[in-house]
Amino acid sequence: MKNPNRETVSRLTDLPNIGKAIAKDLNLIGIDHPQKLIGKKPIDLYKSLCIATGRRIDLCVMDTFMAAVDFMEGGEPLAWWAFTPERKKMQAQGLFK
Repeated sequence: MKNPNRETVSRLTDLPNIGKAIAKDLNLIGIDHPQKLIGKKPIDLYKSLCIATGRRIDLCVMDTFMAAVDFMEGGEPLAWWAFTPERKKMQAQGLFK
């Protein structure tokens, strides 16, 4: 897994878990620089992407957004699936309606 310096990273694709497709999705919702992830709520990013594309996006993308925001806010560079249990807990609480 990539382990960039969050203080100096300038491309979304330099972040752990972020490839060209997810970077394109983030650009679609106004996130064009890693620093713009700081302070964002992953669920809001996910909902914005669903609205922008006009379809419900695979929930694994939510996990990826969680991983990216967490990393940019000081967390370890964890694989996106490390956030799946947290996202499933949010689902159970009805936060995806």
